[in-house]
Amino acid sequence: MNLIAVLSIAVAVIAISISCFIIWKTQKQIALISEALADIKAGNGNRRILAGEHELTASLAFEINEVVISYENKLALLRRADEANKQLMTSLSHDVRTPLTTLIGYLDAVHKGIVTGADRNSYIESARRKAYDLKEYVDILFDWFKLNSNEFAMDIHPVETVALTRSILIDWIPILEDKHINYTFDIPEQPFHADLDSDGYMRIINNLMQNAVTHSRADKISLALSEQQGNMRILLADNGIGMENADLEHIFDRLYKCDKGRTSKGSGLGLSIVQQLVEKLNGTITAESETGKGTSFILQFPLTPATFVAGALYFIRLLKTIKR
Repeated sequence: MNLIAVLSIAVAVIAISISCFIIWKTQKQIALISEALADIKAGNGNRRILAGEHELTASLAFEINEVVISYENKLALLRRADEANKQLMTSLSHDVRTPLTTLIGYLDAVHKGIVTGADRNSYIESARRKAYDLKEYVDILFDWFKLNSNEFAMDIHPVETVALTRSILIDWIPILEDKHINYTFDIPEQPFHADLDSDGYMRIINNLMQNAVTHSRADKISLALSEQQGNMRILLADNGIGMENADLEHIFDRLYKCDKGRTSKGSGLGLSIVQQLVEKLNGTITAESETGKGTSFILQFPLTPATFVAGALYFIRLLKTIKR
């Protein structure tokens, strides 16, 4: 047998040996993958498939790990959502039942003639206030479920926000005066245009005003509308009791109620609804607060080109007026 034949046989033997080793190692890796998948299927979402970077099954193992991580993250979100929904139902049961029970108690006392004269009128007025509180709570719940349903849609179109903001705030003046809260509204004459849903924008401003009036314990509230770097900027501030940083970090969380910076009244959904609406309108919202000095909310929405055209025309008319 010549040397070439010997070498050929040796090479063939080595190749077969290497192939057998690779097949054995691959089978071992597949067995480990199968074992890991069985463990994951049994509920161990933290299980990962280990593989060397140059192994044949490496890309498969890495892809499986990515899929497992993705589904585990989705499951975690679902668990948190389920827990939040349970918390919401518990809160709903308490927050609706309490004012409803009180409302029925007042009305029953009036109906049965237990109270008369001035007391009767006082009971009726108390029942009326409880009914409005209950309606406000139900409205917030309706907004929340609507926002988180697949059927929610917005009619976004160019809106002249100066006039709209002014009309919203006019309705708050009697409420502020009734509660002896001083107010300052700084609304420019120049028209601003932004792509918004009118109802959504009204809900944002009303929720923020309601939050300040109901929870801040302030005796002064201010709202300023201005243009800043191509955005419409809204600053809503109060001089109330404010809140600590620990509360401020969670102020937009669903069902979160500040123990020190807020009264106990409220659903814990109002500011979360505001944040969702702002984001759906391509805006941003941030909050600043200092204990004992008050809280400020800063909103920004992109202005449309029509605003800058309208602004130019406004200043031209203003110059003409000055010249006269």
